[in-house]
Amino acid sequence: MASIANDAPQHAGTYRGLVARRLMVLVGLGVLLLLSVAVDVSLGPARYALPDVLKTLVAPNTVDLQMRVVVWDIRMPMAILAVTVGASLSLAGAQMQTILANPLASPFTLGLSAAASFGAALAMVLGVALFPAAVGLMVPINAFAAAMIASLLIFGLSTMRGVTVETIVLLGIALVFTFNAALALLQYFASEQALAAVVFWTMGSLTKATWGKVAITAAILAICTPLFARRAWALTAIRLGETRAAAMGVPVKRLRLETLVLVSLLAAVPVSFVGTIGFIGIVGPHVARLLLGEDQRFFLPGAMLSGAVILSATSVLSKALLPGAVLPIGIITALVGVPFFMALILTKGRKAW
Repeated sequence: MASIANDAPQHAGTYRGLVARRLMVLVGLGVLLLLSVAVDVSLGPARYALPDVLKTLVAPNTVDLQMRVVVWDIRMPMAILAVTVGASLSLAGAQMQTILANPLASPFTLGLSAAASFGAALAMVLGVALFPAAVGLMVPINAFAAAMIASLLIFGLSTMRGVTVETIVLLGIALVFTFNAALALLQYFASEQALAAVVFWTMGSLTKATWGKVAITAAILAICTPLFARRAWALTAIRLGETRAAAMGVPVKRLRLETLVLVSLLAAVPVSFVGTIGFIGIVGPHVARLLLGEDQRFFLPGAMLSGAVILSATSVLSKALLPGAVLPIGIITALVGVPFFMALILTKGRKAW
């Protein structure tokens, strides 16, 4: 007993040190994100010096009208939308990996992004509203409804006896091909104007960002994040296995269904605004897990910050690689994400997750 009492302060100190290190990592990611956003705003067809950008952001009335309009009305919505979309997709991927216990799970690899893309294309090409009462918002609502159908299908399969996580991933791949084929069929019958819109949209781009889109994605993120935070203990427990989590009183099936609903919302709305952006939902969570571990109290904000930093840095690359032009951001995330995805598969084959 005396030994345990003597070791208690040491364990408490170790825990406090671990918490302090994790908080420092979160602060570091936040600082990196702010720097990336500032660089993102400074880049474009007309490049501005970083001090001038900071001055425009802090005191817009002290600079000329042209620079104020370019920074606040054109570049800032793009930069902030990259942050909210990156955080949303990374958070969605993190929680899909958690509830399915699979490091390859994400809205992109399990078909949710492809389903959302097909739903949005239905609105753009055929003018079909899956919910006629909300015609004015049929693109994001169609995207959400299609992603919800895909997530419910995945959930239904995951509850069947004898189904492994590898089977769920294979189902997700099948959904990706199915919805991509359906999207190609829509493109074949689309008018020239609709076809151009769908093709540009599927490449993934932030160039049509507006403050309204920023507000909607930020609102969805603000709604979903506290709901996940309230379930932080249960989500951490489920990583120990379904049997252990159930023994601790975690309603595994209900938690999985609720999480998939929120993940569908987080994946569908950004896709409906910026198009298909792949691999953020895989790379972001794994970076956060590497830096912060599985504790959802730190993993949750870490995944959001990691995804936001990655997509913001990708936005910088899309402007810097070809001066005077802005490359589709979805192309760059794919080029960066595919090698990471292959490395993850090879690593998973050598050791347990």
